[in-house]
Amino acid sequence: MADRLKNVIFQTLQRTVSRADFDWLQDRLETDDAARQTYLTAVHISEHLDQQAVDAPGKPRPSDAPGADAMSTPLAIGRHAGGSTPVTRWVLVGVVANIIALAGITWYARTHDAPSRTERGSVSLDDAVATSPAPDASSSFAAGDTDTTTERLIAGHATLRRAIDIRWPKGNSGLHEGDVLTNGTLRFDSGVAEIDFFCGATLIVEGPAELNLESDWSAEVFLGRLRANVPPVARGFTVKAADAQIVDQGTEFALQVTPDAACVEVLRGQVEIRSTDTPARQLRTGQRHWLKGSASSASDFHDLATNDDVQRRRHNAQSDRLADWQNHIRQLRRDERLIALYTADAIDRFAESSDDSLRLMFNQVGAPDERDGVLVGPVERVSGRFGNESEGLDFSRTGARVRTRTDGQYGAFTFACWARIDGLDHVYNALFLADGYENGEPHWQIDQDGRLLFSVMVDDTPGTGLGGHPQARFHHLYKTRPFWNDSNRNQWFHLVAVYDPPNRRVTQYVNGDIVGDEVIQPKFHVQDLRIGPAEIGNWGQPLRNSPWFAVRNLNGQIDELAIYDAALDANEIQSLYQQGKPLGY
Repeated sequence: MADRLKNVIFQTLQRTVSRADFDWLQDRLETDDAARQTYLTAVHISEHLDQQAVDAPGKPRPSDAPGADAMSTPLAIGRHAGGSTPVTRWVLVGVVANIIALAGITWYARTHDAPSRTERGSVSLDDAVATSPAPDASSSFAAGDTDTTTERLIAGHATLRRAIDIRWPKGNSGLHEGDVLTNGTLRFDSGVAEIDFFCGATLIVEGPAELNLESDWSAEVFLGRLRANVPPVARGFTVKAADAQIVDQGTEFALQVTPDAACVEVLRGQVEIRSTDTPARQLRTGQRHWLKGSASSASDFHDLATNDDVQRRRHNAQSDRLADWQNHIRQLRRDERLIALYTADAIDRFAESSDDSLRLMFNQVGAPDERDGVLVGPVERVSGRFGNESEGLDFSRTGARVRTRTDGQYGAFTFACWARIDGLDHVYNALFLADGYENGEPHWQIDQDGRLLFSVMVDDTPGTGLGGHPQARFHHLYKTRPFWNDSNRNQWFHLVAVYDPPNRRVTQYVNGDIVGDEVIQPKFHVQDLRIGPAEIGNWGQPLRNSPWFAVRNLNGQIDELAIYDAALDANEIQSLYQQGKPLGY
């Protein structure tokens, strides 16, 4: 209900509200204290912004503007005793828009940019976004902020820039490239991790390794080999090992730590070794020092990975991963349960020979061109989840979409896609939406709080829906717990929704793990499923006789989407994730 109130207010401000919705809003203002308070708060903000405009040099005063008297008087809440005609209602729409346009824009911006409930007060790796009063409100006051300004804060000291062939400890789901690293222990059994600290220092760490990230400026190493590159801006960056501190002075050094020994060598420049037992010692290019153990201990840095080595190894591993995925797709498309398997990459379709094929999302199931998705609007081909050698589709511009048509009747659904989410800008953010959302048709999307939403229309008769709205239709949203926040921008996710009418259950997954599992209640049970015309990444054709459409384009990318006429089990979902995951997962 709260979402509807916000939507109707915004539609009113945009002058796109229907008569029925505006009548509903009027009723809410008359009977709902919270709704009235929302309106009065908007008016207060509007008046405050107007006063700022008055005080700004060179700006016209509101009293000088046409209609200033009307602008200075808040809209009365409630109707005149004699009621209001449709004409006066639409006059009120204009008055509302004029009075609280600025406030409405402010409200919309805040609600569409505000952190989700799951982000507040969180500092963990999986949920590292929080809101807090600005640490120094006075420093931002000149930019128009007040001492009540809140902003999103991310807890962390570094990012995992690149991860190559990393094997995480058993029972640890591991990290992904681009993850923000908070303070605490980072441990892996093998592979190479490139870590960028926020101060500017970079560590290339070879496993097996264990280190503790203490701050933007320091880390303690318990096990592993590493190369530290510290530019001048990060002078003073400190690596601790074997009860000593290696304080870099804008240089490059190598460190190896084993259970029995610890050795540091300066590759370029100068470092200072500090210890509680001995005086500080300076090391320069080519010099080596044992923090623990002796020269008899094996410490060889000649094969220590460089930045070029990491880049080359990553490129080769990425190419191998792409080839494995392409072979996986060739095997997967033989699955008779598949309704469609859309990929941005052509894969054996010789797309480069046809200009028309550049406007297709290729269906790997059935005869060539059968059920191919058609790119509509400003859909852009970009790099996919396997880097520059693969392709994805970007839906971040409002009109971007892929049009599909899938005829037939089905007994169950499994939707699976790989998506990269750059932001959740809208109340609903589309993955796959049937046009008319009629009986038995699916909607699959992400809400603004980062939750997967799946639904199937039960009864598309207007007025049958919950809440009493005359246009509401009967269905149920199956929601997951939140899986996305701002710290996950630019990461790829494997998203799955399983709709299983025979077993009366809806199960949803992220990266192979269950994030939502709900029983289908008898009143929401639908056996006859269909799709028809639908869209990937948007929803633009719900009402064919209207120019208006909901803004639901996904701010992000999709490079693969599969639809099954079956309810895949957890093992099959995990296999799809493992076979399709990109490098660094």
